[in-house]
Amino acid sequence: MSGITDPIADMLTRIRNASAARLPVVDVPASNLKQEIARVLKEKGFIKKYVVVEDGKQGIIKMLLRYTGGVSAIQGIQRVSRPGLRRYTNAEKLPKVLNGLGYAILSTSQGVMTDHEARKQNVGGEVLCKVW
Repeated sequence: MSGITDPIADMLTRIRNASAARLPVVDVPASNLKQEIARVLKEKGFIKKYVVVEDGKQGIIKMLLRYTGGVSAIQGIQRVSRPGLRRYTNAEKLPKVLNGLGYAILSTSQGVMTDHEARKQNVGGEVLCKVW
């Protein structure tokens, strides 16, 4: 075992490092939850697109990062809930990221969504990460 205790944090770190190095593409080991996070990032315009490549093992998510004038669309991405300290919230206490300019990505009973969608649907859940 490679010893990654928090695959989501690993994914976010890879995205953060790739965008800091202005790399066009970042590869992340695939999982259903990571694919859902990638879907939300694409919907909100933080990445251009993503594809899941089969490699005979768990697969790899290839994400095409978005840049505008050489500046990454992802200014910051931060893990909130982690294996040692899970962070849950109800619909009334959903976090606001940069006064609503950023997004908190949540895992809810309705699936993975942003804090904005969760407010509309009045659901809470585990706050996976924040992105702005």
